[in-house]
Amino acid sequence: MADPVRAGRRRSTAPSKGDLRELRILEVLGELLAVKSFDALTTNDIAERAGLSRASMYFYFSSKQEALVALFARTIEALREKSRAAADDPAAPRDAIATAMARTRDRWREHGLIMRVTIDQSSTIPEVGALWTETAEIFIDAIAAILVRAGVPAHDGPDGAAAIARALCWMIERTFYHASAVSPEALDQACETCRVVWLLAAGIEP
Repeated sequence: MADPVRAGRRRSTAPSKGDLRELRILEVLGELLAVKSFDALTTNDIAERAGLSRASMYFYFSSKQEALVALFARTIEALREKSRAAADDPAAPRDAIATAMARTRDRWREHGLIMRVTIDQSSTIPEVGALWTETAEIFIDAIAAILVRAGVPAHDGPDGAAAIARALCWMIERTFYHASAVSPEALDQACETCRVVWLLAAGIEP
């Protein structure tokens, strides 16, 4: 006879109808952003494409801005995890840099549109700005850790690892932002350029 406790546990791990509807709303938002600007997009557009009434849409998200925050949070979670992994990468700095850049490029290749749209909205949606700043800080810590391992001083001056890491992080963000809007080839080239710049900043011959 089946154990009712274990069976209940199995059932509890399955996504609920509400979870699936919420996920569908986020998927629809991503689809719509490929054909319509966020400013022009309405909650009705999202609800209609998701097969929901406007009232049902509001049960999950009170606005399109709230939905965008949720979509962005899902999108960048893997990037945050990869950035944390980069800080603990035991490989030689040269290899750690190559791995970190490739992982970052892959996220931009897969989700560049969503990331660009959300970054554009960060000045008007505080939650988005906070999420992106938190993500950047994780990446900055990872860059700094690799720089220190490569011999860059760990002090707080303008030529210290922390300051250089911050500059590198935002240089990479802007470079990938623009390249991801052009083509996969442009993104590959941007990745290689950023890798070389990071190596040079670490005092490593490219």
